[in-house]
Amino acid sequence: MLTLHTFSLTGGVEKVCKILAKVLDDAIASKVFNKENIQLLSLCDRSNDIDLSYFKKEHFKGFGYNRFKFGLVAILSGLKCDTIILSHINLLPIAYCIKLLAKQKMIIMLAHGTEVWRNIRPWKKHLLQKHIEIWAVSEFTSKMLQEKHQISKHQIKVLNNCLDPYLTLPKVFNKPNHLVKRYKLHQNQPVVLTISRLSSLEAYKGYDLVIKTMPMLLKKFPNLVYILSGQADLKEKTKINSLIKANQLTNNVFLTGYIPADELVNYFLLADVFVMPSKKEGFGIVFIEATACGCPVIAGNQDGSTDALLNGNLGFLINPESSEELIDAIAHTLTRGKSHDLSIALQRKCVAHFNYESYREKVLELLSPTLTLPRSRDAYPKGKGTQDV
Repeated sequence: MLTLHTFSLTGGVEKVCKILAKVLDDAIASKVFNKENIQLLSLCDRSNDIDLSYFKKEHFKGFGYNRFKFGLVAILSGLKCDTIILSHINLLPIAYCIKLLAKQKMIIMLAHGTEVWRNIRPWKKHLLQKHIEIWAVSEFTSKMLQEKHQISKHQIKVLNNCLDPYLTLPKVFNKPNHLVKRYKLHQNQPVVLTISRLSSLEAYKGYDLVIKTMPMLLKKFPNLVYILSGQADLKEKTKINSLIKANQLTNNVFLTGYIPADELVNYFLLADVFVMPSKKEGFGIVFIEATACGCPVIAGNQDGSTDALLNGNLGFLINPESSEELIDAIAHTLTRGKSHDLSIALQRKCVAHFNYESYREKVLELLSPTLTLPRSRDAYPKGKGTQDV
């Protein structure tokens, strides 16, 4: 398995890589695969970046951005393997070199979202059309690959992302007192939440539309607050602050910056609704994290968010360009309220569809169609979190 980042960055693609590494690690522990047969090589991580709860150190090597050394080792290692998994389309040059030397090698590429929706060079398109099996994170991404790059549907397997096996899910759904105090709220104050990377290069997440609709929402919910979380670049932070000031929302919109992983669940508990009307989401792991924590979700209906929300069975899907639909969905959700029974129902439905164990089984079946896999979950080492619900 070849990756760009796995352990040294936090983001959707990195989460997918960590969880897939965990699947391979479990397969070694359960003797589905021999330990000598598995390697994880990362271009950008360093070897000491590894998180041992996901993958064993002896099977991992990070190259700290040394492109030449990574490329050489990746090609030589790939020639010794039957199957090579690429975590990103930018690793296709490695696949090209391996295929030149050994055409029989099985090469799989993960397709996450925007990185495969855009125009690509002709040699990459040819390689994808003729020599690569693609695992797309959503039906939408699969459709984009077929339409944009004329890749046969038979070459694409849809593998939805899953919940992190180490995400500890709540059993009670009260708003955390320390966050209520931090933002000077009261327990019954309605909270809208978005967690996203705030980048001037990714102007499609929809949080600007949420800010623009706040003045209208405040007419019905006078003490409504919007918590917008995520690491922001300077240009985007300036733009968001200007939007907040222009709409006179200084007391109603909070920019929190990056939220550490151990605080994530608490923010979902604080929120009455999670909103991200994105237009270019490959899947949206944050949606299933929110619903697994019992938080209602509103997302866009024009991208991979539809997979994450089970075509509307797990949350509201709206036109991400319609302020009217956004206002109606938020107002409906806040009026209905976030009850314990609703949160439990959301959590159970989400975990039933996006649990790690089902994901692991599907990955191993895709890797080894003729392999007899252990059917009992007891055959695999257990983490915490989703298994305990």
